[in-house]
Amino acid sequence: MSDVMNPSTAPPASFLATGRGKATLALLCLVTFLDVMDGAIVNVALPTIRTHLGFSVQNLQWVVSGYLITYGGFLLLGGRAADLLGRRRLLIAGTTLFAAASLACGLADSQGPLVGARLAQGFGAAMMSPAALSILTTTFQDSDRHKALGAWAGISGMASAVGLFFGGLLTEDFGWRWVFFVSLPLCALVLAGTFRLLKADHGRPAPGGFDALGAVLVTAAMLLLIFTVVQAPDVGWGAGRTVGGLAAAAVLMAAFLVNEQRRAHPLVPLSIFRIKGLGAADATQVIAWAGFYSMFFFVTLYMQNVLGFSQLESGLCYLPVSVGIGFGSTLATKMFVRTGTRPIIVSGALLAAGGILWLSRIPADGSYAGNLLAPLVIMGLGLGLLYAGVQTAANAGVPEDQAGLAAALITASFQLGSALGLAAFSGIATSRTSQLLAAHTPLPQALTAGFQRALLVSALCLVAAGVIALRASNTRGEAVAALEGEGRQTLEPSYGPV
Repeated sequence: MSDVMNPSTAPPASFLATGRGKATLALLCLVTFLDVMDGAIVNVALPTIRTHLGFSVQNLQWVVSGYLITYGGFLLLGGRAADLLGRRRLLIAGTTLFAAASLACGLADSQGPLVGARLAQGFGAAMMSPAALSILTTTFQDSDRHKALGAWAGISGMASAVGLFFGGLLTEDFGWRWVFFVSLPLCALVLAGTFRLLKADHGRPAPGGFDALGAVLVTAAMLLLIFTVVQAPDVGWGAGRTVGGLAAAAVLMAAFLVNEQRRAHPLVPLSIFRIKGLGAADATQVIAWAGFYSMFFFVTLYMQNVLGFSQLESGLCYLPVSVGIGFGSTLATKMFVRTGTRPIIVSGALLAAGGILWLSRIPADGSYAGNLLAPLVIMGLGLGLLYAGVQTAANAGVPEDQAGLAAALITASFQLGSALGLAAFSGIATSRTSQLLAAHTPLPQALTAGFQRALLVSALCLVAAGVIALRASNTRGEAVAALEGEGRQTLEPSYGPV
């Protein structure tokens, strides 16, 4: 009884239960919503942008790819910079750049300024996202962290679907420029909330100085890899340019790893990959999002180019998906303590695979209610389960001074998987459609057959992600390591990975 009454043995108060804790979580979730939404919101506006600014079909992809390349390419640098220079500082800098670039996108009157502004937007997002996620994982502890990561995952998963909806609504009613202008009030909210809610931090200056060579090598490797993957469908996977780009990216990454091993104070301490299950969680994210991202792309094309839906109608069709994702992530948060993360990730991957497999049977004369609604909701439920589980597993047991790096790794996995899936599977769909068109198959049937084949491969990707997830840590309540001034590790009481 004395232990119960003794304040020193009482469990710590929940920060998430306070008004400030809830506001902090809402702020950090707004950051990931903004970053992910901006990658999707522009998709349904592309035909209008092409007409207004005179883009060719080939060059139009840079409106999407420009954001993807710099976002993914600078993530590792942004994540480590958050650890070393201060997470709040990087969040403010990234959001400011993102807002300025969004304004420039909306005001662009020709192709060059729009693509350049999209590149800058991606750079801003690469600072914002890992800074916000690492603030979340270091601010909330124990069960609060599970709930916070579940909310983060749910918002991230819903952001693409919501972005498609608002992209259609804004383009149809206000014009394409508003898919960029809509980010400005959200950026203002993030900046205001950051100054009001988050404490200033000054990072942890590296004892041996900043690893400039490592920063150059890893950023160049990531930029070149994603650029090559994005271009591969147009120039060909077997073309010398593609093979050379992939080889050069591999050489740069190998040089980076050698540099990190030789430096006493590297940009990316390779010891982080010794954390149990971290590599498996990141690999699961890559493979899973190769399937998810391409699925959204092909289903959107099917609705608009085969079923004849308008941009607004296509966006509205994704609202039930958002409900499924939200329910899945909420369910995952409640199940973590009982089952651990591994069963949640695997079941989410298999559930999503089933939904996408169902989608791969879409007919050319299909309908939304009869052929899309149910499998999309099932896929969304699986996505919510998987994404919440992966985010939690990837951040389990990470020392506080490497939280930004861990956040960058899991977000980079998302970006790399999205780029790989879209590049590879669009080639599969295009090849099948071209074969059928050459055989004089009507266009709707030829397009649908291409989408069917690509969606089938997407479903197989989710199955593979579930298999890889069997190697992820089964976290119920992770131990969080914090390096103190003497270099000693202290562990907060927890259940730890199983």
